[in-house]
Amino acid sequence: MQQSSSVGELANQLRRELDHYSPGGKLPSSRALVERFRVSPVTVSRALAQLAAEGLVVTRPGAGAFRARPRTGGAPVGDTSWQEVTLSADSAAELVPRTVDASGVTVSLAVPPPGVIEFNGGYLHPSLQPEKAMAAALSRAGRRPGAWGRPPLEGLPELREWFARSIGDTVTAAEVLITSGGQSALTTALRALAPPGAPVLVESPTYPGMLAIARAAGLRPVPVPVDADGVKPALLADAFRATGARVFVCQPLFQNPTGAVLAPQRRGEVLRIARAAGAFVIEDDFVRRLVHADAGPLPRPLAADDPDGVVVHVCSLTKVTSPSFRVSALAARGPVLERLRAIQVVDTFFVPRPLQEAALELVGSPAWPRHLRTVSTELKARRDAMTAALGLHLPELTLPHIPSGGYHLWLRLPDGTDEPAFTAAALRAGVALAPGRPYFSAEPPAGHVRLSFAAVAGEGEITEGVRRLRTACAEVLGQEVLG
Repeated sequence: MQQSSSVGELANQLRRELDHYSPGGKLPSSRALVERFRVSPVTVSRALAQLAAEGLVVTRPGAGAFRARPRTGGAPVGDTSWQEVTLSADSAAELVPRTVDASGVTVSLAVPPPGVIEFNGGYLHPSLQPEKAMAAALSRAGRRPGAWGRPPLEGLPELREWFARSIGDTVTAAEVLITSGGQSALTTALRALAPPGAPVLVESPTYPGMLAIARAAGLRPVPVPVDADGVKPALLADAFRATGARVFVCQPLFQNPTGAVLAPQRRGEVLRIARAAGAFVIEDDFVRRLVHADAGPLPRPLAADDPDGVVVHVCSLTKVTSPSFRVSALAARGPVLERLRAIQVVDTFFVPRPLQEAALELVGSPAWPRHLRTVSTELKARRDAMTAALGLHLPELTLPHIPSGGYHLWLRLPDGTDEPAFTAAALRAGVALAPGRPYFSAEPPAGHVRLSFAAVAGEGEITEGVRRLRTACAEVLGQEVLG
């Protein structure tokens, strides 16, 4: 008797056997499939649902599953060329034409082909995600009284209170809005604070997803250089004066991509400069919970030391849990909070209540602190493994800063290296990485790549990935492969 250990395996087996049945012919009953393949009824149901979604079978409640009949004729061929004119004319009158380009974001979201090592990933590998704790939290949340009802528009009070405490003792629950992931929160903040056509100051280099948000909204990103101590205050002040901008977006803690932490002496200076310019600071505190075991005490969020409402704070649970656990928070004080709330309501209404309830269950469970400790230890080990492997196999690549938090390293390529060619050679060698160009809103000073160590299976895969990059580097630089 044949065996099947997963939904995918069973679906593949049934797919291979479909030719045994005529179109419209009935497949064996679910009970017969359970007995034949020695799987659970749930596995059979999911495998058939997968084939139904592919259009290969049709399921009829009470009757069973049947091989789908072939479609008669294809979809009518139309002419969509008119859309080019309409979409181009849409931005003809805009001061700063919108650029809707997600390519810089999809690099870190795309799943590489089988056998390719994922150095481009922006989320934790499944082995690092608290899958059992999240499943248990979601199960408990679904049984809470009222869990499937409409939540308060601002979010559940208890979850707002938890986020407020995590930001700092000066922030109250009344100053927090629950949002659907950090990307959504950043979108809401930029829409609230900057009208179309306005300049917005950004760190250089910076997170491509934020640049994509700004350009899609018709905003004009203006770069302000970052060094090992974060954004340079003097250049920030110059940029405010030169542009008249009223928004500055920054990541003061483990900045993406450089990993820099805003130096203590610069924190107050950044807030004073923004306050003098009558501007807001959007603080994207995206990886505070991805601290490495050797980091030591972390600086407080800028929002915790901001009584004047300069800072609009963004933080999220997604990075430390799962890409599908999209629960985050916006924190602000003063009249801007009502504008943020209004835009979020218009855009998304609210974050689904079961997800908010699950977040409360998760962060209140004993599994939560254990998970944070595990991730902290594992990220340090992976960072050290990648750093050591780079030093051994790729000394040509410059690593200006080794971060004590986050999930990646930012490397400068040798002068004159063709960055796209290096990225393509890496993929041919079996490694997907993030090219540096999308992280710059203006011309980059040099070629860079970002290597993630969080999305891979473990230290062995990190070492193998760097070894493969040695081959790519030799191909692009014309060197001999050693070792």
